[in-house]
Amino acid sequence: MCGIYITNIPFSTDEVNEKLKSIEYRGPDNMGILKEKTITLGHLRLSILDLDHRSDQPMVHEDLTITYNGEIYNFLEIKEELSLLGHQFKTTSDTEVLLHGFKEWGTNLLPKINGMFAFCIYDSSKQTIFCARDRMGVKPFYYSWINGQFEICSQLRPLIPSKEINKEAVSIYLDCGYIPSPYSILQDVYKLSPGHYMEIDIANKRKTITKYWDLKKIKTRKISYTKAKEELHALLTDAVKIRLQSDVPIGSFLSGGIDSALISSIAGKISATPINTFSIGFDDPKFDESKVAEEFASYVEAHHKTTICTAQDSLNLLSKLVYVYDEPFADSSALPSLLLNSVTKPHVTVALSGDGGDESFLGYNHFEWVMKYKWIFLIPLFIRKILARPFLLKLFGKGSKAAAEVLTTNNINTYISKVFVGFDTINKERDLSWLVHYDGYMNWSKDPIQKTADLNIKLWLENDSNVKVDRASMAYSVEVRSPFLDYRVVEFARSLPVSYRYQKNNRKRILKDILEEYIPRAVFTQPKKGFSVPLGNWIAKELKDDILRILNDDFLNTVPNLDVPKFKNQLTQHMEGNRIYFTNIWKVFVYGKWCEEFGFYDFKMKNK
Repeated sequence: MCGIYITNIPFSTDEVNEKLKSIEYRGPDNMGILKEKTITLGHLRLSILDLDHRSDQPMVHEDLTITYNGEIYNFLEIKEELSLLGHQFKTTSDTEVLLHGFKEWGTNLLPKINGMFAFCIYDSSKQTIFCARDRMGVKPFYYSWINGQFEICSQLRPLIPSKEINKEAVSIYLDCGYIPSPYSILQDVYKLSPGHYMEIDIANKRKTITKYWDLKKIKTRKISYTKAKEELHALLTDAVKIRLQSDVPIGSFLSGGIDSALISSIAGKISATPINTFSIGFDDPKFDESKVAEEFASYVEAHHKTTICTAQDSLNLLSKLVYVYDEPFADSSALPSLLLNSVTKPHVTVALSGDGGDESFLGYNHFEWVMKYKWIFLIPLFIRKILARPFLLKLFGKGSKAAAEVLTTNNINTYISKVFVGFDTINKERDLSWLVHYDGYMNWSKDPIQKTADLNIKLWLENDSNVKVDRASMAYSVEVRSPFLDYRVVEFARSLPVSYRYQKNNRKRILKDILEEYIPRAVFTQPKKGFSVPLGNWIAKELKDDILRILNDDFLNTVPNLDVPKFKNQLTQHMEGNRIYFTNIWKVFVYGKWCEEFGFYDFKMKNK
């Protein structure tokens, strides 16, 4: 896990050094800066494989120079293939394998590699730069491009000076709580989308972006449930095994959920010695599932460490969240994620996680919502609009605004999209045309549940979950590896009948049946509490003064496209005890904190 940087803008070495220092937590073990002709490459290294300085970056092989972030889990297999072709290696790192692989195969290297990665390879003889991002978007990739001048980095902070806020991105954020690729919060700064590569022709000031991987149209396999379970278990075992390669201490996050329990169980079975597992608990029983995690650990026979925290411990990390996330990011579970990584770092540098299990194996509540309401869309829209009239809803005992919104939604695809962007909005004018970047879910499957899973994977997983995990772990120089994000697991899950993964009152069916081989069902079916914080109470109590300081009238009127009267009404209602609008309040508050952190609004001057 590292930080990458490359530019053709003629910054001095000192300027590039300062840029990299601003995100030094991504790679505290070595900072490398290399100037070649008009190109400057930079790298921050968190040493995981081959700890020797010979594997520091930027790394050079003949006319190629690389700056790379991530892990190639099957690099030994690729290295063996390259050795048979005559390649010789000086290190035991995966970085050198990437360089040689690109030298041998060019863009055809990408289908061969299995990992999480974002890298740039500068070819000094051709005066080109090749950049790529992994299939699932685990590793971040930002780039600015203005008339052929470019700057590429793992995070946004080094690219922020002299940039303006992207108003369209703010509108998207107000709906989603995050900013999806290819957008960023800044004008002229973009994210390279997952499963894409970018080629830069330096002399001609041209760039081209090409897709090399995506989800595909569903072809459901004819396979028995027993056989599917066996194959999935074997695949997950391999996905865990290749993620256990490390030259530094490795452990596993273990919550009260079945995903982390299954990953930790498999890792425990593979490992020759007891694995180290980590969880945080809270002193408030409404949010604490540490006892369940400890019970899991006893079956895994792990060396388990639980750290009991208070809600205040999470709240104290708010300034850290604003600093390391770079863009406005309103998923409040980022706070306990930061906390978990902070208590893990003293013990290990690499941790396995269960992230990605809910998306592919249909674990979230919204799959229930889609199942519950999908029949409505068999009724013609004009009839549904009649049924949505208030007096008829009351007649049927369905007087809620939510029921009317479902009834008046055009079709099942639009309903699924609103599951992720919200049925209501605090934007003055809502424009969802940006969803064109994610419209594949409409055609890959005819099943509404699979459609929902596909949009979950493409939109939310990359832009919320992966961002949360990357920034929270990198903030403490921890590398997190998620076996469920192995593209082979994602593709395999999509090939199975939905019924193998989802049944009424039995979500993630197949994972539970595999987990039962390690842990008794009665243990892992205890109610899960999730990675949540008492956000509604914080806004009305502990954070109230800061909330009111940030969300003043003058600032609110600067927020692009915000429906200020509607938002102020929600804020007032929340403070008076009707605490149903905390998600919207948190979004705008985090945006305000971001503006304060990066100098886009001076609250001290305005509040005088």
